[in-house]
Amino acid sequence: MTDDLHPDERRYYQRQMILPGWGMEGQRRLKAGRVLVVGAGGLGAPVLQYLAAAGVGTVGIADGDFVELSNLHRQVIHTIDDIDRAKVDSAADKLRRQNPHVAVVTHAFPVTAENAADLVAAYDLVADCTDNFATRDALQAACLTARKPLVSGAAQMTDGTVTTFTPYRGAGHPCYRCLYPAALSATLTPSCSEIGVAGPVLAVIGGFQAMEVIKILIGDGDTLSGRILIVDGMAARVTEVAIEKRGGCPVCAVASFSPR
Repeated sequence: MTDDLHPDERRYYQRQMILPGWGMEGQRRLKAGRVLVVGAGGLGAPVLQYLAAAGVGTVGIADGDFVELSNLHRQVIHTIDDIDRAKVDSAADKLRRQNPHVAVVTHAFPVTAENAADLVAAYDLVADCTDNFATRDALQAACLTARKPLVSGAAQMTDGTVTTFTPYRGAGHPCYRCLYPAALSATLTPSCSEIGVAGPVLAVIGGFQAMEVIKILIGDGDTLSGRILIVDGMAARVTEVAIEKRGGCPVCAVASFSPR
């Protein structure tokens, strides 16, 4: 476990450290934690900001894109002054100003099947804030092999989903492929540039993702492993659906899962 907290950190985090199940020990665990956030856009913005504010010791940001004007209605970690900057640099600047006690590491490139394993190896868990299935596939494979939690969020239009994958824990903990047996086609998953997305929905999903990461790091609360939350922003409704291990899932069939 990391060294004790600096007096400034104790003051910074005092309102969360008084929460049941959190305390000094939980804060020390957050400080020792290393979290990779993949995507510094609409979902990544609230996830990054809340994790840094909560005191996660090392926050990695992976994204190969640059800030555009059309991003700003939802990617609230960036401002108009950041247009044409690498998103990882813009986001890192904000986090360092927000909380100087947090180390921020930037990875200014797309996450692919070729580099995902090396990236994931340096962190305790991953928050998937991406918007394409190729990256999601690469992350789920890397996290599965490394036996690390994958907190996954997605949003389109005024709806969103969030869940956590920890299939190495065994029964009751399905993998990514149990939920998505095959990558969905582009016609079923059009981009936000085609169909739009509401910024506040991303804040809700990103908030749930950040809370999942925090719970896992401090070791308290029930995660969404085996469950998915579906948020309907226009109806102001959150629905929980159970996810079962899928019979014949090729990933679960070839992997040998057991609790840590």
